[in-house]
Amino acid sequence: MPLALLALTLSSFGIGTTEFVVMGLLPNVAGDLSVSITTAGFLISGYALGVVVGGPLLVAAGIRMPRKSMLLILMLIFIFGNLLSALAPGYALLMLGRVTTAICHGAFLGVASVVAADLVDDSRKARAIAMVFTGGAAANVVGAPLGTWVGQNFGWRVTFWMLVGIGLIGLAGIARLVPGQPSQADARVGRELAVFRRPQVGLALAMTALSLGALFASFTYVAPMLTEVTGYSAEALTPLLALFGIGLVVGNTLGGRYADRALIPTLATALAALTVVLAVFTFTAGYQVPAAITFALLGVAGFATVPGLMTRVISKAEGAPTLAAVVTVSASNVGIALGAYLGGLSIDADLGYTSPNWIGAIMAAAALALTVASGALDKRGGRARRRGDLVAEGGEPVPASSQGDGSR
Repeated sequence: MPLALLALTLSSFGIGTTEFVVMGLLPNVAGDLSVSITTAGFLISGYALGVVVGGPLLVAAGIRMPRKSMLLILMLIFIFGNLLSALAPGYALLMLGRVTTAICHGAFLGVASVVAADLVDDSRKARAIAMVFTGGAAANVVGAPLGTWVGQNFGWRVTFWMLVGIGLIGLAGIARLVPGQPSQADARVGRELAVFRRPQVGLALAMTALSLGALFASFTYVAPMLTEVTGYSAEALTPLLALFGIGLVVGNTLGGRYADRALIPTLATALAALTVVLAVFTFTAGYQVPAAITFALLGVAGFATVPGLMTRVISKAEGAPTLAAVVTVSASNVGIALGAYLGGLSIDADLGYTSPNWIGAIMAAAALALTVASGALDKRGGRARRRGDLVAEGGEPVPASSQGDGSR
């Protein structure tokens, strides 16, 4: 794999750490800025909103810019947002810093995915995209726990200074290692938007939202489930979350490798596994060792879909993939919000802390159904193209046996 992918991976690691680290620092931030935990929690909601809305708008504004230049600008925004957060004297400026970094989140992952796919041949595109998202997965294992530890021991502002440093290294790596990208002089917002009329692009976005929503329907409420139902102590959650994070990295790696070989079968297998794991989690949650194993498998199955889904969107948005790739990240965050909301409704309905697992299983099954439908459309389109190839120049049908290449 090209060294440029390492710069993109490190940058996505910083972005992923920025997203998740605040969850562990909420009490520190709330106490220091004299706000309630609930108010501090809006820093997470504000970030999510910035990802969903800001990324597509930012990329649409710079659609003609060379992609390397866009990546450099996005990293500068990331650095500025974390710098503002580190220096913020009050809650309002901290929120502004969080939203600023969120704006570059979806835009960076989307543009970086397109750049990563362009750096390799067709047989390795999903693995290249998987490397970009490995940074985000590793943030769950290393970045967020490290940032939380730093913030709790040296002050939460030091964590943001650490993120500024990661951003500077990522910026330098992109400037040095990512090859120059051609100007997108022929790019038009209308042309980028036109790809969303393609049924396969819409299906891929829906698959993305449902699959990530399925994962987070369960994951959002895993802490009370593991403590109240499984019987783990609060202190045991940290190693369990690290185990889940390792599962994310493994799933992302496997998903990228096998999606390059057979994309739709890989997605279908991963979503079927996710459906089963979520359903089984409802029953294993009552036993500590089986629950830990199932939790790790949830990470594997949940993130095995990610590189394949992004590859699917980029391939189906051929000719104008940049905005579609960014909207895919937004779609995943919409799905995450939906999964968390539906999981919360099931708990509020007194169905128990394991009920979000069933919500997730239903969402994963729906994503699987859409994946099967998308694959069927591929086959139908392939048959239509083959029929077209069997028509001679004079307009008369030609037997398939005389068209040796038509069936490939």
